[in-house]
Amino acid sequence: MGKSRTRFQQIAFGLICCLSLNSRGRGIEPDEVVVVANRNMPDSLDVARHYCAKRGVPTENILLFNLPSGEDITREQFNKDLREPLRSLLSQRTTPAKVILCVYGVPLRVGGIEYTDAEKAAVAKLQNDLNITQNRLQNAHQKVKELQAQGGPPLQAAQQEVKKAQALLSELKRQEKRMLNLSHAAVDNELMLLWWENYELKLFQPNPLHFRAPQRLRIGRPPVMMTARLDGPTPAIAKRLVDDAVEIEAVGLEGKVYVDARGLKFDPKKDDGYDYAAYDQSFREMAELLRDQAKMDVIFDDKPGLFPPSFGREGALYGGWYSHAKFVDSIEFVKGAVAWHLASSEAVSLRRESTKWCPNLLKKGVCATLGPVAEPFTAGFPKPAEFFGFLVTGQLTLVECYSRSLNLTSWMCTLIGDPLYNPYKKKPRLRVDQVFPSPRGTKFIAH
Repeated sequence: MGKSRTRFQQIAFGLICCLSLNSRGRGIEPDEVVVVANRNMPDSLDVARHYCAKRGVPTENILLFNLPSGEDITREQFNKDLREPLRSLLSQRTTPAKVILCVYGVPLRVGGIEYTDAEKAAVAKLQNDLNITQNRLQNAHQKVKELQAQGGPPLQAAQQEVKKAQALLSELKRQEKRMLNLSHAAVDNELMLLWWENYELKLFQPNPLHFRAPQRLRIGRPPVMMTARLDGPTPAIAKRLVDDAVEIEAVGLEGKVYVDARGLKFDPKKDDGYDYAAYDQSFREMAELLRDQAKMDVIFDDKPGLFPPSFGREGALYGGWYSHAKFVDSIEFVKGAVAWHLASSEAVSLRRESTKWCPNLLKKGVCATLGPVAEPFTAGFPKPAEFFGFLVTGQLTLVECYSRSLNLTSWMCTLIGDPLYNPYKKKPRLRVDQVFPSPRGTKFIAH
């Protein structure tokens, strides 16, 4: 960000004292939730009104925008028809908003930005260099194969050529990763940075709301919004999410915890905490925390396969992985259940018929889930031990648990459920200070 501040930046900085950057303090009041709906879809407004009636959110907090009826919106439309008008409306509020809730009918995914001509040329050159180097490596391997019986200096020279080609290919692939234009994102994840100006879109931004985020990510920066989505395959399912949340919150969520890890070996000396093995370790630590500290009934599997179909009943919480785009109907869930499956594209669509996990979990009756709208890398997900650990404290709402444990903003993950849902408010299972950074022995990396 530059030194000069726009009107919106000035407003945003003025709100910092009113907004908690790490979700601490007195919690979230209903009038601090703004509900974003699609003016062009009657069902969208219907879901928004239903939410406000159930949660006591003032109806004037419903904000209508002219948006596409599909699940995608271009970057230009997003900026012109949603982001800028929303900033304008929120800047006029006397009560600062903490939470943006998108409802059924609001697009799910915002498209990317276009490469400049210079960037297109650089990408084309890099792709050509990659092709040349891959051919060079293939030829070098073939030469080694031909010379293996002969041995001597010619074989050694060919082996050296393989090493050089491999080193060059690795460097070119690193350059390719840096040049990737992954500027598409979940709409509500992008809206977390509503008050930010001119931030880099080609990848992601570290989440300043994360409970482990260093002060340098917070000090002197505009506030970050908490976001969620009341959505699903049908408007009726979207409404049910708040109905179930209000009902179960009043009595407390009861049921079993299902954790499905894969048995991957984790080494904190070799893994920075965001690779496959680290997340597998976090699932194990989730099971340990909820079983040993929260004294919950935990069913845990640490084998490569998934829970089989019709495996369990009375599921209140579920965390597992990795059945990509192939939902497995393994658990019968209780009303109010919170469940999510870690895989690459489980929220690509919530409305279309598919085998993705998010829409199918919602159809199965869960009250809240989360998932990515496109490839998120593992770091795009919260750590299971952190998210579920915070959830069972009963001290934090669903959206606060998500905001505290989500690593990245301007990225792919979306939270689906009533942001005010607090399933363990009546019957807390842990203290907040018992939730530890997961996996143990790793640091928060501001990617």
